[in-house]
Amino acid sequence: MITVHHLENSRSQRVLWLLEELGLPYAVQRYERDKATMLAPPELRRVHPLGKSPVLQDAASAGGTPAVVAETAAIVEYLIEKADGRLGAPAHRESALRYRHFLHYAEGSLMPPLLVKLVLGRVPLFGKAAQRRIQPMIDVHLDFVEAELSRRDWFAGDEFTAADIMMSFPLEAARNRAGLDESRPATIDWLERIHARPAYGAALAKGGPYAYA
Repeated sequence: MITVHHLENSRSQRVLWLLEELGLPYAVQRYERDKATMLAPPELRRVHPLGKSPVLQDAASAGGTPAVVAETAAIVEYLIEKADGRLGAPAHRESALRYRHFLHYAEGSLMPPLLVKLVLGRVPLFGKAAQRRIQPMIDVHLDFVEAELSRRDWFAGDEFTAADIMMSFPLEAARNRAGLDESRPATIDWLERIHARPAYGAALAKGGPYAYA
């Protein structure tokens, strides 16, 4: 059985969504953030030394030894392999390259400035001024994403893939707090289409409150 250690309002919502899309059975172990710090609770350190979410445990891993997998993209690749490649890289080379790019771009390039803006927003006075400096960096990414989605329906190409799942959290966060609005219509349309997917709704029901949907 797969168990997802899921922190509220976090990247781990994508793992639940992917599992619903793939139709793989799983259980959810929910964790709430500390109300004062908004950090993950110490209980997560019992699952993985970093104490972060998501963490996936698979009691029926291919090698016979229970697997513990951390980092969202690594979990996504693990689950795609477990599902015999469904929602993975397309066969067409250019689409496959885009798939791999966006699978890792979501956390490697797009998420860091969004996280910086979130942290700065909690710093009185100086933080507000610094936020204004970081927004142009975020806009470069949002313009890039808009251009890509203006050319095709999904991030890898004509078909929905796990790359779209990986891109959901940073773009939902950008919609919530970093200037993504109707001035970028292709991105907004993409968000509306992913939110309308039945598996997305099922993952919300399993994961509990999620501020960015």
